[in-house]
Amino acid sequence: MPQVKIIAKNFMDMVASLPAVKLDKLYQNAFICEAILRSLPPLAKKYVLQMLCIDVPLSAKLIEEWVLPDGSSKHTVAIDRLIQLRILIETVDRKKETTYRLNPTFQVNLQKHIVRGGVLPREPMPSNITVRRPSLQDLEAYAAEQWECFLLHLVSSTQAERTTNFSSSMMKIFQRGLLSQRDKEAPKLTESGFQFLLMDTNAQLWYIIREYITNSEERGLDSADLISFFLELSFHVTGEAYNMNTLTDTQRNVIKDLADLGLVKLQQGRKESWFIPTKLATNLSISLSDLSSRKQGFVVVETNFRVYAYSSSKLHCEILRLFSRVEYQLPNLIVAAITKESLYNAFENGIMAEQANNFFSSAECTSSSFRESTLCTRKRH
Repeated sequence: MPQVKIIAKNFMDMVASLPAVKLDKLYQNAFICEAILRSLPPLAKKYVLQMLCIDVPLSAKLIEEWVLPDGSSKHTVAIDRLIQLRILIETVDRKKETTYRLNPTFQVNLQKHIVRGGVLPREPMPSNITVRRPSLQDLEAYAAEQWECFLLHLVSSTQAERTTNFSSSMMKIFQRGLLSQRDKEAPKLTESGFQFLLMDTNAQLWYIIREYITNSEERGLDSADLISFFLELSFHVTGEAYNMNTLTDTQRNVIKDLADLGLVKLQQGRKESWFIPTKLATNLSISLSDLSSRKQGFVVVETNFRVYAYSSSKLHCEILRLFSRVEYQLPNLIVAAITKESLYNAFENGIMAEQANNFFSSAECTSSSFRESTLCTRKRH
């Protein structure tokens, strides 16, 4: 059986994949330049800042002298990353000597931003207008609830019947990569869909955002504009309210999709409407490696392969059902059993033993028996 792996890329990988014309358009936004600068490895940041006010090309040998001999590997990584993002323009002359200079568009706009500062296209609304604004705790709970509703649409349509109705653009992403549907049949998870459910939340978010941007051209949207808007959102303040009237028509439609995912919360007043970013939105420009993805422990696996999950989440119950037999569910406890049949069913649906092991490890499983059982069963299968 072929094994499908989903690669969740962050925004800087998306930026690096854009053609030069779109990159120059993206670099016209000073906040994008700052977001990209923040994402760079430390040595790459140093090179950008040292070259920021230099308008002539610098030889590769000269730049190599900026680091100690034991830093050659970090130097190579920094230069490669800057070239991928087209921040550095590389030139090789007839004598095969290499020179570098900063991308002029990126250089000019980052200079202006550092010297003069910058103001976002929208400022927070006064608190006397947004009197029903939720607390940070309520906002975090809202984001978690929306994301769980989103995932329940994938796991079980019956569990998701009373949840939010997602937009056609979001459902199209599901149908293409995570769900499959035949005539007159309910949508079913694909192998990639099963694997998606076992990824951590940050990786899931990057996957959805990446697919949303990738499919933007089909909806008549410019991918560079979408990336610019997403990165701009990362500079907003979590919990502050921003007027919807400051958005373009396209951005309003995007904001509604983001509200489905829990990245923003929409509210309506008597005269004005506004959106409130959650932590999911303000962390968009941060690398996956910079975010803690460890889940709070809630699963115990006994040596007889009985599973006790201390959770009231319907989503946790449905995920456990993917590779175990759920016997009963109390208000805050799920009891299940790992059997050969449940593992075979998981393998046939494209779930790999390593992924199931990773799920229990991230949930702070207290027994190694599950790992032994899945590996043995996998070998026989």
